[in-house]
Amino acid sequence: MEAKVIEEWRPMITNVIASKVTELQMLGYNEATANTVWACLKSKVWRKVTEKKLHQIVEDVLHLNAHVFMSYITMQSHQSDDLMSSIAAIMDNN
Repeated sequence: MEAKVIEEWRPMITNVIASKVTELQMLGYNEATANTVWACLKSKVWRKVTEKKLHQIVEDVLHLNAHVFMSYITMQSHQSDDLMSSIAAIMDNN
């Protein structure tokens, strides 16, 4: 199969992503959803890649490590906290 833009493969691998979500939730990562897993892969695994073949995408999803996912969730949480702090500071100044 030819390489495609990563985003084009997503509808074809919903079952693979669902499997990874189930695995992560069984490990206690209740934040795991199809969207967070996909966003994690885009941010951590595919950050410099635009095109891949289907088998490469499936492999990346299945090999997503729980530590990588937790790192992504932690980073997102810190960014959200920083954003909320910035908004609160702006609101306090007004």
